[in-house]
Parts: sequence; C-alpha cells; structure tokens
Amino acid sequence: MNTLIDKYKSKIEGDKVIWLIVCLLAMFSILAVYSATGSAAFRTRGGDTEYYLIRQSVFVVTGLGLTYLCSRLHYMRYSNLAPLFLVIVIPLLIYTLFFGVSENEASRWISLPFVNATFQTSDFAKLVLIVFVARSLSIKQEFIKDFNSAFLPIIIPIAIVCGLIAPSDLSTAGLLFLTCLFMMFIGRVSLKYVGILLLVGLILFSFLVIIGSFFPEVVRLETWITRINEWLYDTDGGFQIQQSKIAISNGEFFGVGPGNSFQRNYLPTPYADFIYAIICEEYGLLGGLMVILLYLWMLIRCVKIVTKCPKSFGAILAMGLCLNIVIQAFANIAVSVHLVPVTGLTLPLVSMGGTSILFTCIAFGIILSVSRFAEQPRMHQLELEEIKEDEGYY
Repeated sequence: MNTLIDKYKSKIEGDKVIWLIVCLLAMFSILAVYSATGSAAFRTRGGDTEYYLIRQSVFVVTGLGLTYLCSRLHYMRYSNLAPLFLVIVIPLLIYTLFFGVSENEASRWISLPFVNATFQTSDFAKLVLIVFVARSLSIKQEFIKDFNSAFLPIIIPIAIVCGLIAPSDLSTAGLLFLTCLFMMFIGRVSLKYVGILLLVGLILFSFLVIIGSFFPEVVRLETWITRINEWLYDTDGGFQIQQSKIAISNGEFFGVGPGNSFQRNYLPTPYADFIYAIICEEYGLLGGLMVILLYLWMLIRCVKIVTKCPKSFGAILAMGLCLNIVIQAFANIAVSVHLVPVTGLTLPLVSMGGTSILFTCIAFGIILSVSRFAEQPRMHQLELEEIKEDEGYY
C-alpha cells in the first residue's frame, strides 16, 4: 500500500502543501454545494438532489485534472501565450457586454452553441491579464522606471480589461484592478506610477457612473447604489445578510452537522455568494476558521515560493495569481459577515460554478508549476533552454 502511495506521490510535483490545500478546498466544495443546493434541487430539478452533486463533482475533478496538467507545463510557456490570449479576450469581453447572456440584470456570460452551457468571460480575462502583467513587468525590469517604455504598455491593457468587466461585474473588475496594483508594487514600479494607475482607475469608475446615469441597461449603477446604501444605512444589511448572520450564529462552535443547514432554504444563493455562511452553520466556528486558514496558508506558501523563484516572471506571476484568489476569498467571507457591501464574488474553488472552478484550478496549476521549478533549479534551466529553442523566448 505504501509503495503504491509513494508511486503516485512521486508523480505529483510542485509544492505538496499547496496540493493539500487544493484538495481540501475541493472536498469542502463538494460537501458544501451538495448540502446548499437541496432547496434549489426541489425548485428546479423536481427534487433530484444528486444532480448538483454530480455536476459539482464533475467540475471539481475536471478542475483538478487541469491543475495537474498546468503544473506539468513550464510556467515560462504561459508568458508566450499571454499576448495572444489578450488579443482574444478583449473582443470576447466586448461581445459579452453587449450580446452576452443576461442573468440578474448582469451580462457576464456567453452562450456556447451545441453544448447548452455558458462561459463567463471575466474568469478567463482575469487569468490572462495577470499573466500578461507579470510578463510585461519581468521583461521591462531594466527600465521599469520609464513612463513611456514600461508603464504605459502595462496600464493600457489593465484599463481596457477592467473597464470592460466593470459595467456588469464591478466587484470582479475592482478585485482584478487591485491585484494588478499589488503586482506593479512587487514588480518595483515607481510608487508615483502606481498612484497614477490608481487615479486612472478612479477616473474610469467616474466615467462608468456617468454612463450608468444615462444607460442603466449597460452599467448596473442602480445595483451598486442599492448595495452600498444597504451596507451603510441598513444595520441588518438587507435580507441576504440577515439570513447569512443567522446561519453563522446557528453553527455556534461545532455546527449543526453536514447536510443539516436550515438557512439554505432562505438564502437566495447559499451555494455561491453565501456558501461560507452555510459552511459555518454546518461545521461551526471550527469549519469557518479552517477555510480561512487554508487561504492564509496558501498565501504563506506562495510567499515562500517567490523567495526561491529564479525568474522575476515566475515570482510576480505566482504572487499575482495567489493574491487574486486570496483577496477574492476574503472579500466573499467579508460579505457574509457584513464587513463590506454584497459583491457577488464567489468563494474560490468552493462555491458552485463551472468556468470559475476551472479557471481557479488553472491558476493553482500555474502556481504549482512555478513552485515545481523553483524547487528544481537544474530542471528549470534545462526546460528553459528547450523553450528558447522551440519558441524563441526572450
């Protein structure tokens, strides 16, 4: 038995702790989504509670497969793909904004023909932009202080991608923008340029507010105002937050037990935006703390990887992807406990989803690829030389 375990363990390369974190989050995902979708199954599937369990399990297992495949690919290859994917993702975002599938007054999805499924372009855009920014920062390290040569070629794609996501998904755009700010700070960009990027973001947001005043069908300005007013002036935070607080308080220290959530019948999206509240109700304070610690543990491991990484691209890339996942996780948790306005952000790799799970798993795979070659510098150098020969890498 031990020989069999050792055999499979030897094939899984990269940071073993991050692999453990990914597997634990995947386990939480399947258990929590199965429980949280009980009432939804009766409303939409005629009581077929296994439908969502099977669906989530398929996406999680597929995602873990993508994590493994992406971890096997040298992370430098993602650098060469970034400009191509950026050219693809911008038209996709434009198409989604004007012709995408609308749900809850938000146009975030593209309908895929023949498969009866939808594709959320912002998940793809997040990954592409982070890789592109990491690539740009690493290439321009020798003249990173130059405004025209280094700063402008980075800031323009950030403004375009975030600006196209923001009208229908402000929280995702804001999270991505914040991640890029941190990446530029890590990439030694001058603080005055980081300040300029922040100013550009404020101007872009003001412009969207003006557009939303005249074209509410394009920019969800009313939704933004309603959520901020509920957070500022409603002490209970509105119906969703009230039910979330009740769920968390019901859990007490040890929880009511898996599958015994009561508030899943009242929370509008207990399997997505408020799945953390369901975890706290069923697994108690211990379960809620464990989820928080998993994301913090991942951040600590990524910082350790960055200190070992032989290339600036790998260090910036791993940190950018990690920060995007961790900040999103804590934003989701903060919503559940009424620390910030309702955002619509899911809990990465835990909430029910399709493209969100798959692209989060791809992000984990890229981080693991960086860790794999950071731990094996000799293998990193050999494969890097092969990449140079195959693709003419800079």
